[in-house]
Amino acid sequence: MSVTPRQSLAEAKRWVVKVGSALLTAGGSRLDNDVITKLATQLMTLRTRGCEVILVSSGSVAAGVARLGYPERPRELHELQAAAAVGQSALIRAYEDTLARHAVTTAQILLSHADVRARDRYLNARATLNTLIGMGVLPIINENDTVVTDEIRLGDNDTLAALVANLIDADALLILTDQSGLYDKNPQIYSDAVLVAQADVNDSKLDTMVGEGGALGRGGMITKLRAARLAARSGTMTVIASGSHDNVVPAVAAGDPIGTFLTTTNRPQSARKQWLASLMHAKGALILDHGAAQSVCQQGRSLLPIGITAVQGQFERGDLVACLDPQGREVARGLVNYSSDEACLLVQTPSAAITSKIGYGGDPEMIHRDNMVHTSL
Repeated sequence: MSVTPRQSLAEAKRWVVKVGSALLTAGGSRLDNDVITKLATQLMTLRTRGCEVILVSSGSVAAGVARLGYPERPRELHELQAAAAVGQSALIRAYEDTLARHAVTTAQILLSHADVRARDRYLNARATLNTLIGMGVLPIINENDTVVTDEIRLGDNDTLAALVANLIDADALLILTDQSGLYDKNPQIYSDAVLVAQADVNDSKLDTMVGEGGALGRGGMITKLRAARLAARSGTMTVIASGSHDNVVPAVAAGDPIGTFLTTTNRPQSARKQWLASLMHAKGALILDHGAAQSVCQQGRSLLPIGITAVQGQFERGDLVACLDPQGREVARGLVNYSSDEACLLVQTPSAAITSKIGYGGDPEMIHRDNMVHTSL
Protein backbone atom coordinates (compact mmCIF):
# COMPACT_ATOMS: atom_id res chain seq x y z
CA MET A 1 0.00 0.00 0.00
CA SER A 2 1.53 3.28 -1.11
CA VAL A 3 2.00 6.16 1.34
CA THR A 4 0.37 9.47 0.40
CA PRO A 5 2.40 12.68 0.68
CA ARG A 6 0.30 13.75 3.68
CA GLN A 7 0.93 10.43 5.43
CA SER A 8 4.67 10.95 5.01
CA LEU A 9 4.38 13.55 7.79
CA ALA A 10 4.10 10.63 10.19
CA GLU A 11 7.70 9.75 9.29
CA ALA A 12 9.02 13.25 9.96
CA LYS A 13 11.47 13.30 12.87
CA ARG A 14 12.63 16.91 13.07
CA TRP A 15 9.87 19.51 13.42
CA VAL A 16 9.81 23.30 13.52
CA VAL A 17 6.55 24.57 15.02
CA LYS A 18 5.72 28.25 14.65
CA VAL A 19 2.94 29.87 16.66
CA GLY A 20 1.59 33.35 15.94
CA SER A 21 0.92 36.20 18.34
CA ALA A 22 -2.85 36.22 17.78
CA LEU A 23 -3.06 32.70 19.19
CA LEU A 24 -0.95 33.43 22.27
CA THR A 25 -2.33 36.72 23.52
CA ALA A 26 -6.08 36.26 23.96
CA GLY A 27 -6.85 38.81 21.28
CA GLY A 28 -4.06 41.10 22.44
CA SER A 29 -5.19 41.68 26.03
CA ARG A 30 -2.64 39.34 27.69
CA LEU A 31 -0.67 36.15 27.29
CA ASP A 32 -3.13 33.25 27.29
CA ASN A 33 -1.58 30.72 29.66
CA ASP A 34 -4.21 28.12 28.78
CA VAL A 35 -3.11 28.23 25.14
CA ILE A 36 0.57 27.97 26.13
CA THR A 37 -0.20 25.01 28.40
CA LYS A 38 -2.08 23.18 25.66
CA LEU A 39 0.66 23.90 23.12
CA ALA A 40 3.35 22.61 25.48
CA THR A 41 1.39 19.40 26.05
CA GLN A 42 1.08 18.86 22.31
CA LEU A 43 4.80 19.46 21.76
CA MET A 44 5.49 16.85 24.41
CA THR A 45 3.40 14.39 22.43
CA LEU A 46 5.79 14.84 19.51
CA ARG A 47 8.83 14.40 21.74
CA THR A 48 7.33 11.24 23.26
CA ARG A 49 7.18 9.82 19.73
CA GLY A 50 10.92 10.41 19.42
CA CYS A 51 10.64 13.61 17.36
CA GLU A 52 12.95 16.60 17.74
CA VAL A 53 11.05 19.87 18.23
CA ILE A 54 12.04 23.51 17.78
CA LEU A 55 9.50 26.19 18.66
CA VAL A 56 9.45 29.56 16.88
CA SER A 57 7.16 31.80 18.88
CA SER A 58 5.78 35.24 18.15
CA GLY A 59 4.11 37.21 20.90
CA SER A 60 6.80 39.32 22.57
CA VAL A 61 5.58 42.64 21.17
CA ALA A 62 1.92 41.75 21.65
CA ALA A 63 2.57 40.61 25.24
CA GLY A 64 4.56 43.77 25.93
CA VAL A 65 1.81 45.97 24.49
CA ALA A 66 -0.61 44.39 26.94
CA ARG A 67 1.75 44.64 29.94
CA LEU A 68 2.56 48.29 29.22
CA GLY A 69 -1.11 49.18 28.85
CA TYR A 70 -0.94 50.47 25.29
CA PRO A 71 -4.44 50.73 23.80
CA GLU A 72 -3.10 49.40 20.49
CA ARG A 73 0.14 48.26 18.87
CA PRO A 74 2.45 51.31 18.69
CA ARG A 75 3.92 52.53 15.40
CA GLU A 76 7.20 54.08 16.56
CA LEU A 77 10.19 51.73 16.38
CA HIS A 78 11.49 52.58 19.87
CA GLU A 79 8.07 51.87 21.40
CA LEU A 80 7.86 48.54 19.58
CA GLN A 81 11.31 47.61 20.82
CA ALA A 82 10.40 48.58 24.39
CA ALA A 83 7.28 46.42 24.15
CA ALA A 84 9.37 43.53 22.83
CA ALA A 85 11.81 43.83 25.75
CA VAL A 86 8.99 43.78 28.29
CA GLY A 87 7.03 41.07 26.54
CA GLN A 88 9.88 38.67 25.67
CA SER A 89 10.70 37.93 29.31
CA ALA A 90 7.03 37.24 30.07
CA LEU A 91 6.72 35.03 27.00
CA ILE A 92 9.77 32.88 27.81
CA ARG A 93 8.84 32.59 31.47
CA ALA A 94 5.40 31.31 30.51
CA TYR A 95 6.95 28.63 28.31
CA GLU A 96 9.60 27.72 30.89
CA ASP A 97 7.08 27.34 33.71
CA THR A 98 4.82 25.17 31.58
CA LEU A 99 7.49 22.95 30.04
CA ALA A 100 9.23 22.49 33.40
CA ARG A 101 6.21 20.44 34.46
CA HIS A 102 7.21 17.99 31.73
CA ALA A 103 10.85 17.98 32.93
CA VAL A 104 11.96 19.69 29.73
CA THR A 105 14.77 22.23 29.62
CA THR A 106 14.23 25.19 27.31
CA ALA A 107 16.66 27.57 25.64
CA GLN A 108 15.86 31.10 24.47
CA ILE A 109 17.43 32.06 21.15
CA LEU A 110 16.97 35.52 19.64
CA LEU A 111 18.03 35.90 16.02
CA SER A 112 18.34 38.79 13.58
CA HIS A 113 19.15 39.00 9.89
CA ALA A 114 22.80 39.64 10.79
CA ASP A 115 22.94 36.15 12.26
CA VAL A 116 22.12 34.57 8.91
CA ARG A 117 23.77 37.16 6.66
CA ALA A 118 27.30 36.38 7.89
CA ARG A 119 28.39 32.89 6.88
CA ASP A 120 30.26 32.23 10.14
CA ARG A 121 27.32 33.31 12.33
CA TYR A 122 24.95 31.24 10.20
CA LEU A 123 27.11 28.15 10.76
CA ASN A 124 27.44 28.95 14.47
CA ALA A 125 23.67 29.22 14.83
CA ARG A 126 23.27 25.90 13.02
CA ALA A 127 25.84 24.22 15.29
CA THR A 128 24.27 25.63 18.45
CA LEU A 129 20.77 24.52 17.50
CA ASN A 130 21.95 21.02 16.61
CA THR A 131 23.85 20.80 19.89
CA LEU A 132 20.81 21.84 21.92
CA ILE A 133 18.60 19.37 20.08
CA GLY A 134 21.12 16.61 20.70
CA MET A 135 21.05 17.45 24.44
CA GLY A 136 17.28 17.09 24.55
CA VAL A 137 16.73 20.83 25.05
CA LEU A 138 13.71 22.49 23.42
CA PRO A 139 14.88 25.72 21.72
CA ILE A 140 12.40 28.61 21.72
CA ILE A 141 13.28 31.09 18.99
CA ASN A 142 12.10 34.62 18.27
CA GLU A 143 13.43 37.54 16.27
CA ASN A 144 15.54 39.94 18.30
CA ASP A 145 12.91 42.69 18.14
CA THR A 146 14.46 44.70 20.96
CA VAL A 147 17.54 45.79 19.01
CA VAL A 148 16.85 45.04 15.36
CA THR A 149 15.97 47.87 12.95
CA ASP A 150 13.46 47.83 10.12
CA GLU A 151 16.31 47.91 7.62
CA ILE A 152 17.80 44.61 8.82
CA ARG A 153 14.86 42.78 10.34
CA LEU A 154 13.83 39.38 9.01
CA GLY A 155 10.33 40.77 8.64
CA ASP A 156 8.13 38.20 10.36
CA ASN A 157 8.37 34.98 12.30
CA ASP A 158 7.00 32.93 9.41
CA THR A 159 10.20 33.76 7.53
CA LEU A 160 12.25 33.13 10.67
CA ALA A 161 10.67 29.69 11.08
CA ALA A 162 11.53 28.82 7.48
CA LEU A 163 15.12 29.94 7.97
CA VAL A 164 15.33 27.79 11.09
CA ALA A 165 13.98 24.86 9.08
CA ASN A 166 16.82 25.46 6.59
CA LEU A 167 19.36 25.82 9.39
CA ILE A 168 18.61 22.44 10.92
CA ASP A 169 17.38 20.57 7.82
CA ALA A 170 13.93 20.06 9.35
CA ASP A 171 11.64 17.42 7.91
CA ALA A 172 8.49 19.42 8.56
CA LEU A 173 7.38 22.97 9.37
CA LEU A 174 4.03 23.53 11.09
CA ILE A 175 2.77 27.12 11.02
CA LEU A 176 -0.03 27.61 13.55
CA THR A 177 -2.28 30.58 12.91
CA ASP A 178 -5.79 31.84 13.66
CA GLN A 179 -7.03 30.58 10.28
CA SER A 180 -7.81 27.00 9.26
CA GLY A 181 -5.28 27.21 6.47
CA LEU A 182 -4.89 28.78 3.05
CA TYR A 183 -8.16 29.43 1.22
CA ASP A 184 -8.75 30.05 -2.47
CA LYS A 185 -10.07 33.49 -1.44
CA ASN A 186 -10.56 35.49 1.73
CA PRO A 187 -12.96 33.49 3.96
CA GLN A 188 -13.75 36.59 6.02
CA ILE A 189 -15.29 38.18 2.93
CA TYR A 190 -16.48 35.27 0.79
CA SER A 191 -18.74 32.63 2.32
CA ASP A 192 -17.96 30.19 -0.50
CA ALA A 193 -14.19 30.26 0.11
CA VAL A 194 -12.66 26.79 -0.11
CA LEU A 195 -9.75 25.52 1.96
CA VAL A 196 -6.74 24.42 -0.09
CA ALA A 197 -6.06 20.98 1.40
CA GLN A 198 -2.86 20.27 -0.52
CA ALA A 199 -0.78 21.95 -3.22
CA ASP A 200 2.68 22.17 -4.69
CA VAL A 201 4.33 25.05 -2.87
CA ASN A 202 5.55 26.61 -6.13
CA ASP A 203 2.15 26.57 -7.86
CA SER A 204 1.71 30.13 -9.15
CA LYS A 205 -2.05 29.91 -8.53
CA LEU A 206 -1.37 30.18 -4.80
CA ASP A 207 -0.08 33.74 -5.21
CA THR A 208 -3.55 34.99 -6.11
CA MET A 209 -5.05 33.49 -2.94
CA VAL A 210 -2.96 35.07 -0.19
CA GLY A 211 -3.70 38.25 1.77
CA GLU A 212 -2.10 40.56 4.32
CA GLY A 213 -1.87 40.17 8.10
CA GLY A 214 -4.00 41.37 10.95
CA ALA A 215 -3.49 43.97 13.67
CA LEU A 216 -1.24 41.97 16.02
CA GLY A 217 1.05 40.07 13.73
CA ARG A 218 3.11 41.28 10.78
CA GLY A 219 2.58 38.08 8.81
CA GLY A 220 -0.48 37.21 6.76
CA MET A 221 -0.95 34.27 4.43
CA ILE A 222 1.43 35.85 1.92
CA THR A 223 4.30 35.52 4.40
CA LYS A 224 3.29 31.95 5.21
CA LEU A 225 3.40 31.00 1.54
CA ARG A 226 6.80 32.65 1.16
CA ALA A 227 7.99 30.82 4.25
CA ALA A 228 6.82 27.49 2.88
CA ARG A 229 8.71 28.15 -0.35
CA LEU A 230 11.85 29.07 1.55
CA ALA A 231 11.57 25.97 3.75
CA ALA A 232 11.12 23.83 0.64
CA ARG A 233 14.69 24.68 -0.36
CA SER A 234 15.87 22.20 2.27
CA GLY A 235 13.17 19.67 1.35
CA THR A 236 10.98 20.66 4.30
CA MET A 237 7.24 19.93 4.09
CA THR A 238 4.94 22.68 5.43
CA VAL A 239 1.49 22.62 7.00
CA ILE A 240 -0.48 25.80 7.71
CA ALA A 241 -3.21 25.07 10.25
CA SER A 242 -5.36 26.58 12.97
CA GLY A 243 -3.78 26.57 16.40
CA SER A 244 -7.28 26.41 17.88
CA HIS A 245 -7.92 22.94 16.44
CA ASP A 246 -8.01 20.28 19.15
CA ASN A 247 -4.62 18.57 19.46
CA VAL A 248 -3.55 20.10 16.16
CA VAL A 249 0.16 19.31 16.55
CA PRO A 250 -0.12 15.52 17.07
CA ALA A 251 -2.95 15.32 14.54
CA VAL A 252 -0.90 17.00 11.81
CA ALA A 253 2.12 14.88 12.71
CA ALA A 254 -0.01 11.78 12.32
CA GLY A 255 -0.90 12.78 8.75
CA ASP A 256 -4.50 13.77 9.47
CA PRO A 257 -6.11 16.00 6.79
CA ILE A 258 -5.90 19.26 8.74
CA GLY A 259 -5.03 22.68 7.31
CA THR A 260 -3.09 23.24 4.10
CA PHE A 261 -0.29 20.83 3.23
CA LEU A 262 2.36 22.31 0.93
CA THR A 263 4.79 19.96 -0.76
CA THR A 264 7.66 20.37 -3.19
CA THR A 265 9.03 18.25 -6.00
CA ASN A 266 12.31 20.16 -6.01
CA ARG A 267 15.44 18.47 -4.74
CA PRO A 268 16.86 19.91 -1.50
CA GLN A 269 19.51 22.54 -2.11
CA SER A 270 23.02 22.42 -0.71
CA ALA A 271 23.74 24.11 2.62
CA ARG A 272 25.47 26.97 0.79
CA LYS A 273 22.49 27.54 -1.51
CA GLN A 274 20.19 27.55 1.51
CA TRP A 275 22.39 30.17 3.15
CA LEU A 276 22.22 32.29 0.01
CA ALA A 277 18.43 31.96 0.02
CA SER A 278 18.38 33.14 3.64
CA LEU A 279 19.94 36.50 2.68
CA MET A 280 16.79 38.59 2.52
CA HIS A 281 18.02 42.09 1.66
CA ALA A 282 19.54 42.61 -1.79
CA LYS A 283 21.77 45.68 -2.17
CA GLY A 284 20.86 46.19 -5.82
CA ALA A 285 19.61 44.50 -8.96
CA LEU A 286 20.79 43.38 -12.38
CA ILE A 287 18.33 43.43 -15.28
CA LEU A 288 18.78 40.38 -17.52
CA ASP A 289 17.83 39.95 -21.14
CA HIS A 290 15.54 37.04 -22.05
CA GLY A 291 18.38 34.73 -23.02
CA ALA A 292 20.32 35.31 -19.80
CA ALA A 293 17.23 34.81 -17.63
CA GLN A 294 16.50 31.55 -19.40
CA SER A 295 20.13 30.40 -19.15
CA VAL A 296 20.31 31.14 -15.43
CA CYS A 297 16.94 29.65 -14.47
CA GLN A 298 16.46 26.73 -16.81
CA GLN A 299 20.04 25.68 -17.47
CA GLY A 300 21.64 26.61 -14.15
CA ARG A 301 24.46 28.58 -15.74
CA SER A 302 26.46 31.46 -14.34
CA LEU A 303 25.40 35.01 -15.15
CA LEU A 304 27.75 36.65 -17.66
CA PRO A 305 28.06 40.43 -18.18
CA ILE A 306 26.87 40.12 -21.78
CA GLY A 307 23.39 39.10 -20.58
CA ILE A 308 22.89 42.19 -18.41
CA THR A 309 20.98 45.16 -19.84
CA ALA A 310 20.90 47.50 -16.82
CA VAL A 311 22.10 47.93 -13.23
CA GLN A 312 20.10 49.24 -10.28
CA GLY A 313 21.32 50.42 -6.86
CA GLN A 314 24.73 50.74 -5.27
CA PHE A 315 26.68 47.65 -4.24
CA GLU A 316 30.20 46.34 -3.79
CA ARG A 317 31.91 43.10 -4.81
CA GLY A 318 30.55 40.25 -2.70
CA ASP A 319 27.19 41.93 -1.96
CA LEU A 320 23.88 40.19 -2.55
CA VAL A 321 22.04 41.41 -5.66
CA ALA A 322 18.78 40.39 -7.27
CA CYS A 323 18.54 39.21 -10.87
CA LEU A 324 15.43 40.48 -12.66
CA ASP A 325 14.00 39.29 -15.96
CA PRO A 326 12.98 41.82 -18.68
CA GLN A 327 9.56 42.18 -17.00
CA GLY A 328 11.16 43.13 -13.68
CA ARG A 329 10.40 39.83 -11.92
CA GLU A 330 13.08 38.38 -9.66
CA VAL A 331 14.36 35.07 -11.01
CA ALA A 332 17.54 34.63 -8.96
CA ARG A 333 19.85 36.30 -6.49
CA GLY A 334 23.51 35.89 -5.72
CA LEU A 335 26.85 37.31 -4.62
CA VAL A 336 28.16 39.65 -7.30
CA ASN A 337 31.78 39.69 -8.49
CA TYR A 338 31.84 43.40 -9.37
CA SER A 339 30.75 46.68 -7.79
CA SER A 340 27.79 48.57 -9.22
CA ASP A 341 30.12 51.09 -10.90
CA GLU A 342 32.04 48.28 -12.59
CA ALA A 343 28.83 46.44 -13.47
CA CYS A 344 27.54 49.55 -15.26
CA LEU A 345 30.69 49.56 -17.41
CA LEU A 346 30.27 45.85 -18.16
CA VAL A 347 26.63 45.94 -19.31
CA GLN A 348 26.31 43.70 -22.42
CA THR A 349 30.07 43.16 -22.49
CA PRO A 350 31.59 39.82 -23.61
CA SER A 351 33.72 38.24 -20.89
CA ALA A 352 36.77 38.46 -23.14
CA ALA A 353 36.46 42.27 -23.17
CA ILE A 354 36.26 42.77 -19.38
CA THR A 355 39.91 43.85 -19.07
CA SER A 356 39.59 46.54 -21.71
CA LYS A 357 36.45 47.92 -20.06
CA ILE A 358 37.55 48.15 -16.42
CA GLY A 359 41.34 48.08 -16.71
CA TYR A 360 42.05 44.74 -15.10
CA GLY A 361 41.27 41.08 -15.64
CA GLY A 362 38.52 40.03 -13.26
CA ASP A 363 36.13 37.10 -13.06
CA PRO A 364 34.48 36.10 -16.35
CA GLU A 365 31.11 35.85 -14.58
CA MET A 366 29.08 38.63 -13.02
CA ILE A 367 27.69 35.99 -10.64
CA HIS A 368 29.04 32.44 -10.54
CA ARG A 369 26.39 29.73 -10.43
CA ASP A 370 27.82 28.39 -7.12
CA ASN A 371 27.03 31.78 -5.59
CA MET A 372 23.53 32.02 -7.03
CA VAL A 373 20.15 30.71 -5.92
CA HIS A 374 16.98 30.68 -8.04
CA THR A 375 13.88 32.33 -6.64
CA SER A 376 10.20 31.79 -7.42
CA LEU A 377 8.54 34.05 -9.94
